[in-house]
Amino acid sequence: MEVKNCKGCGRLFNYLQGPPLCPACTADLENKFQQVKDYLRENPKAQLNQIAEDNDVSVKQIRQWVREERLTFTEESQITLDCENCGAPILTGRFCDRCRATLKNELSGAINRPVRKEPQKQTRERERMRFLDN
Repeated sequence: MEVKNCKGCGRLFNYLQGPPLCPACTADLENKFQQVKDYLRENPKAQLNQIAEDNDVSVKQIRQWVREERLTFTEESQITLDCENCGAPILTGRFCDRCRATLKNELSGAINRPVRKEPQKQTRERERMRFLDN
């Protein structure tokens, strides 16, 4: 178990995994997430800066939640993110549907690829070891 300083408040805490935030800051961040989620339900056409300002959350944090697919912008919303692979506009996640399908096929092909068995070499009669009889 590690002891780290919280990135939110600076207090020491026992770090186990995930973001380096103490339990109090993690709970506060989760409350802010629920607040933003509720705000988006009520205001689906709100702009990103407006969402951040009204909920006292950074734009970076909202984008992170969208990349993690915890939040999704609606079709009505004018907010989009760029696909990390091709740059196409997307509403949630890291990749567009086309790039996601391509990656899935490449990864499943790598996992399910049959292992080639090398053919056993046949030893030739003259290459074999000989023993002399007495």
